Amino acid sequence: MRKGKSIVLLSVFLVLALAVAMLAGCGEAKEEKKEEVKVTTIQEGKLLMGSDTTYPPFESIDDKGEAVGFDVDIAKEIAERLGLELEVVSVKWEGIIPGLKTGDYDMVMSAMTITEERKMEIDFSDPYMDSDQSIAVRKGDTSIKSEADLAGKVVGVQVDTTGQFTAEEIPGIKEIRKYDTILMAFEDLELGRIDAIVNDLPVNAYISKTRGKTEVVATIKTDEKYGIGVKKGNTQLLEAINKVLAEMKKDGTYDAIYEKWFGKV
Repeated sequence: MRKGKSIVLLSVFLVLALAVAMLAGCGEAKEEKKEEVKVTTIQEGKLLMGSDTTYPPFESIDDKGEAVGFDVDIAKEIAERLGLELEVVSVKWEGIIPGLKTGDYDMVMSAMTITEERKMEIDFSDPYMDSDQSIAVRKGDTSIKSEADLAGKVVGVQVDTTGQFTAEEIPGIKEIRKYDTILMAFEDLELGRIDAIVNDLPVNAYISKTRGKTEVVATIKTDEKYGIGVKKGNTQLLEAINKVLAEMKKDGTYDAIYEKWFGKV
């Protein structure tokens, strides 16, 4: 009897174990299916990204005519994880949001600070980068060391950027000269046509380091956060982007790309 009872109990246990395994398998299948992220884009199989490709190290065009930079690498990873191919659409900064609104591309990624004004026009992803403003001058110019020293000076900015908005809040500046691209501003700074540049710290630092003719002398705390922009109401793409960004930060991919362009975290 004890032996027979053991056999019956064992049989019941095996049936229950099999049932649990089958249910678990179904749960995993459902979970895997839930993890699949599918988005509808303007061009099937592609993720079109609008970007002002004159803003190194975030986005620029290399000697081969290809878009490169921190933003580009992040966007490529997002596209790949969504099963899409990234295509960068170069556009002037002042036209970047209008182009998104008229459907020229699926998203914008161009070291764009999330502001209340911009949030009225487009939707933003979770922040992917922090930044402040800064002051760059020609190497050897000791007359400017802080915001106060910009009084009576000619200051260059890129038009319609937070650099321009920050400069406009600094009292005493003689003239704020607006440029279509930040590289044009740096050319004039190097040639002595302007006295300083107010612009995003990572960009000022990178351009000064790579060109070797200017230096960053002061940081202006603005606590800015960059976001990826999508057309108002495109929650499908926005949620997919946020999901991938979170995954990249968790699995180390984001840090690896950051280190490539800015050095160790």
